[in-house]
Amino acid sequence: MIDAQKAVEDAFRDKSGRIIATLIRVLGDFDLAEEAMQEAFITALDRWPRDGVPDSPGAWITTTARRKAIDRLRREKVGREKYLLLAKEDRGETDDHDMLDNMDESSLHDDRLRLIFTCCHPALNLDAQVSLTLRTLGGLTTPEIARAFVVPEPTLAQRIVRAKRKIKSANIPYRVPPDHLLPERIEAVLAVIYLIFNEGYSASFGPSLIRHSLCDEAIRLGRTLFELMPDEPEAIGLLALMILHDSRREARTTDEGGLVVLEEQDRNQWDSAKINEGTALVERALRMRRAGPYQVQAAIAAVHSEAMAPDQTDWQQIAALYGTLIRMVPTPVVKLNMAVAIAMSDRLDRGLQMIDHLGKSGDLDNYQHYHSARADLLRRLGRHVEATVAYGRALDLVQNDTEKDYLQRRLREVNPA
Repeated sequence: MIDAQKAVEDAFRDKSGRIIATLIRVLGDFDLAEEAMQEAFITALDRWPRDGVPDSPGAWITTTARRKAIDRLRREKVGREKYLLLAKEDRGETDDHDMLDNMDESSLHDDRLRLIFTCCHPALNLDAQVSLTLRTLGGLTTPEIARAFVVPEPTLAQRIVRAKRKIKSANIPYRVPPDHLLPERIEAVLAVIYLIFNEGYSASFGPSLIRHSLCDEAIRLGRTLFELMPDEPEAIGLLALMILHDSRREARTTDEGGLVVLEEQDRNQWDSAKINEGTALVERALRMRRAGPYQVQAAIAAVHSEAMAPDQTDWQQIAALYGTLIRMVPTPVVKLNMAVAIAMSDRLDRGLQMIDHLGKSGDLDNYQHYHSARADLLRRLGRHVEATVAYGRALDLVQNDTEKDYLQRRLREVNPA
């Protein structure tokens, strides 16, 4: 029972993005695809403990969802034509038919890339594009996406509903657009891929810090986009950024799953092949002389990767790169990161002053990393009473168990009582 339930959970976490992309292509309807997939997972919870876990859980879910959609369309008069088409395609299949195994990896990539470009159609505003893609392809929940956007859950839910309606009413095609239309979609597509990676790299919710499947999926999509647009420097920059961050994946947690911050990581665990690949991609992108935010962030990650010991990190160069990034995207979070870089370049007081100044606007009141960064500087300065308050505020906001454990450990350091 427990193994079967875990298999269902693993299939949802690792395969739902691929499954929904394929179902949307086959069914041509977001809501129908999502409902059919949910019903298939519910069926799996009932049948797998009794019948055993299938050899290919993702294929089982996909085939079951497809048939449930056919059953639903058969019951609905408006779906009769769709039903006849799908039933014809479905004829002759058995329960053991392995739909996904009969599709090569490139066709699966095509499904997911088509889904991203459909969701990122210019008829939708950018926030809706990103939200919808994260909900479908990324498999993120509404609370997770709302947290990423720092908006109320009802607002986010309505945004997704309206986006689906727009795609349906406007007959937006499910395809990768022709070359001349790619530039108008690139900003949203890059944002979606990076948000999927970020949710994998530092999960908003749950017991684990890293959702490996999301990291891998984002990098795969980044590579596919790079192949599609080899002369787009920001696509190259994003791929470089993700690979460089991912090079530190194994060093970011202990054997027990605890968080290991950058300065405490065993840098011998960093993946040198990924560092070399990411650095080469950064250099390639920057040679095009069309610098953008992803390229600058990748350059920052490359500077970190060059330091084989924490005290060898060139924080002044990192602070300078953040200065460049602020001119491109002057957001409070980028300014916070620059303040931390300045603090780490032997100017703790100056960095803390900048962070406190940022806090006056109230924009970062509910941003966990603002409070944890401020607490860390106060701890380093020996101001333990203030650090205790700041760590407490960060703990009020954190929803990932691994990060919570780390903050509690730091809190005990400054307030042993």
